[in-house]
Amino acid sequence: MNEPTWRKPAGVLAILVMLTVWAVAVAMLSAVVGGWHWVLQLAFYLVAGIAWLWVLPMRRMLLWMETGRWR
Repeated sequence: MNEPTWRKPAGVLAILVMLTVWAVAVAMLSAVVGGWHWVLQLAFYLVAGIAWLWVLPMRRMLLWMETGRWR
């Protein structure tokens, strides 16, 4: 049986912080994005929601939590 590691609780906390920061950043942009054409708004929120900008960092965080390595 593997020993518990501090990386998992630290990683979960870091993930929660990252998602909170991301959500606040997107919400702050909503005033600007709200003035755009609806198609541009849709594209923005799809990219922000599916998040090429947070899925990739999250993948590395999960890898680090499991292995202790970033790659």
